[in-house]
Amino acid sequence: MPTATNFTLFSGGAQGAEAEFGRQAERYGVAEVNFTFEGHRIDRTRGIRVLTSEELEKKDVSLTYVSKLLGRKFSNGPQIRMVLRTIMHQIDAGLEIFVVGTIQEDGTVTGGTGWGAEFAKICNKPLHVFCQEKQAWFSWEHGAWKAGGEPVITHTHFTGTGTRFPNEAGLAAIDGLFKRTFG
Repeated sequence: MPTATNFTLFSGGAQGAEAEFGRQAERYGVAEVNFTFEGHRIDRTRGIRVLTSEELEKKDVSLTYVSKLLGRKFSNGPQIRMVLRTIMHQIDAGLEIFVVGTIQEDGTVTGGTGWGAEFAKICNKPLHVFCQEKQAWFSWEHGAWKAGGEPVITHTHFTGTGTRFPNEAGLAAIDGLFKRTFG
């Protein structure tokens, strides 16, 4: 078993899956860094890292590009821009990415979480998604989702993100991930 204190979770501390990743990290003694921005309300208070305006601007991305990539429209509001920028910081910081959400027919993940999964693909990082609809883990390998298996955390710097509305299976998947990794 790896030593949990040698690991760091990078997340956003938001309601739902991110908060659960944080609770599990704290439970096992894993360090936690939650990227946020001034005025953003998050559930986690441990390991808060408030990004500066300059840091956020460095991660600016075209909402037209994100909308086209994910096949859905994102509003051009300042809040969604800031959230997408913090997601990019989370993905950049982690060497392995874990997401709780739903994989759609087109292979993208629902919601803003989908941008995190797509950015992980673009960065060629190991990506594992627990699909709540199918109640199973999937890994992105060679340009396609591969079903099966229950991943463990293998990189000391990893990212945990996902839906604001995890179901019981999604919460259990996060719990199981930490139990399998840190016992």
